[in-house]
Amino acid sequence: MASRFPFVFLNLCALFAAFPAAAQPAADSGVAPGLVASTLKIARSAGAISIDGKLDDPGWKGAAPVETWYETRPGDNTPPTIRSVGYLTFDDTSLYAAFEFDDPDPRAIRAPFGDRDTIGSSLDYGGVIIDPGATGRTAILFLANPRGIQYDAVTDDGSGEDSSPDFFWDSAARITDKGWTLEIRIPFSSIRYPKTEVPKWGIMLYRNYPRDFRYQMFSTRLPRSSNCFICNSNGLEGLQKLPSSGGIVVAPYVSAGQDWADEGTGELRRSPLDKTGGLDVKWRPSASLAVDGTVNPDFSQIESDAAQISTNERFALFYSEKRPFFLEGIELFSTPIQAVYTRTITSPRWGLRGTGKVGSLGYTALAAEDRGGGSVILPGPQGSDFADQEFRSWVGMARVKRDLGRSFVSALMVDREIEGGGSNRVFGPDFRWQRGSTNTVTGQLLWSQSTTPVRPDLASEWDGRKLDGHAAQVWWQHSSTHVDWFTQFQDIDKDFRADSGFVPQVGYRQIYADAGYTIRPKGFLRRQRFFATLDRQTDRDGGLLQQLFDVGTGMDAKLNSFLQFRFHHDRILAGPGVLSRAYGNALVQTSPSQLLNNLSLEARFGQEIDFANSRRGHGATITFSASLRPTDNLALSLNDSLRFLNVDAGPLASARLFTARVDRLRATYTFTARSFVRAIVQYIETKRDPALYEGTVSARSRSLSGSLLFAYKLNWQTVLFLGYGDDRQPNERDALEPIARSLFVKISYALQR
Repeated sequence: MASRFPFVFLNLCALFAAFPAAAQPAADSGVAPGLVASTLKIARSAGAISIDGKLDDPGWKGAAPVETWYETRPGDNTPPTIRSVGYLTFDDTSLYAAFEFDDPDPRAIRAPFGDRDTIGSSLDYGGVIIDPGATGRTAILFLANPRGIQYDAVTDDGSGEDSSPDFFWDSAARITDKGWTLEIRIPFSSIRYPKTEVPKWGIMLYRNYPRDFRYQMFSTRLPRSSNCFICNSNGLEGLQKLPSSGGIVVAPYVSAGQDWADEGTGELRRSPLDKTGGLDVKWRPSASLAVDGTVNPDFSQIESDAAQISTNERFALFYSEKRPFFLEGIELFSTPIQAVYTRTITSPRWGLRGTGKVGSLGYTALAAEDRGGGSVILPGPQGSDFADQEFRSWVGMARVKRDLGRSFVSALMVDREIEGGGSNRVFGPDFRWQRGSTNTVTGQLLWSQSTTPVRPDLASEWDGRKLDGHAAQVWWQHSSTHVDWFTQFQDIDKDFRADSGFVPQVGYRQIYADAGYTIRPKGFLRRQRFFATLDRQTDRDGGLLQQLFDVGTGMDAKLNSFLQFRFHHDRILAGPGVLSRAYGNALVQTSPSQLLNNLSLEARFGQEIDFANSRRGHGATITFSASLRPTDNLALSLNDSLRFLNVDAGPLASARLFTARVDRLRATYTFTARSFVRAIVQYIETKRDPALYEGTVSARSRSLSGSLLFAYKLNWQTVLFLGYGDDRQPNERDALEPIARSLFVKISYALQR
């Protein structure tokens, strides 16, 4: 069976490539079906344009103004109360966009300095959203704030928005006595697009304007009855003679690090100086193809992952990918079942990737050698565990996707071959069927073939056994002006494995349904949704694993705030029996000003389940976060989480089983749009009562970590980093003492041609 694996995948690819052309939109239809908005015209620039935030260059003369905008939030495609004007043009190398954003009170503009991708919904910004393939489904966001700070992301109507990818582009902005202006230059070499004689792209011009409410304005209408976003783009006509290739970017780097570690002696001992270098290359041999290569890549995390409370959690926690090599075409690896999770490639020696499109067929393929390290998820029906990955492996991933208007069919293949024996192979098709703008059906069917490594010292199931299984998911989403619903069925075999993905639960069937009704009053509230959710999971013999029911309401309110209140009732298999719990959940978020940029408090309280000891209890989880900007240059971010659980300790008494907390403070001072210094302190602590546990646990565990980083960036690949890190844990006197320290420097420079 295993030997047929590549042939099955190739046959699926051939089937999708040969899918009847009649199922596609007509070749001369321009943008994809559903793009019913007006078409914006663009003409070649009349002269040179300098990206400085001024709109007085010769290249802007004759550019037609885009003066028709729609307030889509909180208004329902109503005329905006403030003026916005956009301009578009292009030359032989780049697409240009410019904006005049009026403001009745320029002093109220929320425009702090910050690092790339740090602007959010509570700040002023604007820009363009481009669908260069006219897919009506996937687009790239190029947005900037009044300081020229950039935010770029890939968004897909099926999988949502991901700000991890970065692109080469320029922006500059100026605050004036009437508001602010913005100029953007996007090299065609930064975009993958089909090479046609008469290109027709999709585009949206966008402005975010947060004051008493969050106001969003677009150059196109966004019907509230639509469950898609990019499908509503304006058409863009007038582009011609675009470059047929995108050039090459070569980004070598050198880095050096000095570590000190406690190897059991109670003292920090210095390790040899670690000096290394590597190379990243991006080549665009054609406008629709990107080839990425890397040798000895530096995949260090410049900013550590935000800690999450894992105490009393049954399944592995998810952390986002941040490493540049994996981010080209990242949306192509996003499928209903997450069979690809590139953070499972923990320490690549080299990597090679190709991403492109031929007609309506998109594809991406990645290969890498992983030196090992990190952990592998060991999934189960009631919880997941981890095993150390103490071996080298070779990883291959590929997906092909055939667009059929705003629908598609696709095939995925993932293969990990382990040194010394062992493998995990996952393959299968998925699809999306879009009927009109209100109904979407998506599904995926995967098979896995696994031979575990012979390492029973690391995991009991790693004894060379063979595990073959399937995973299936199908869901239907409906959206209209007031009514929406979502329903999903999932079936995952107990022997299904996705070692290169994120599937922490197997051996279950799930039926999930969510329905809501939305009203839009005037006054303090502008939108309120009432909802109910049912989630039932059983093992594959029909035994109950979990049944959840909740009802609640969420609302947008004044002071740029969001409120949500929910009541939950669960029945969950914990150990030998099913236990129930009922609890409430409240969430309050607000962004009233630039100083109080974002305040959030979430509290969960009521009955709980002690999963470690299979019994009922009661407790709470409280999460508080605050983003403060005392000045345009200084940003403070505070995140605190607290969880406690009490269990019965007798007929009339209860006792505290554990208290867990995570405290994280991040302070960033941004000198200019190119340089900043950042300090992070993170404290994690768990206190337990060992007498209340059936097994052996420590009474207290805690750690303290800190880091300091100076960064200078010309762009996202031309950088200088200087950093320091410090990790501390308690000694026998329960005092926090250093267990590791590190110093590092990294220099990377991108050469473009």
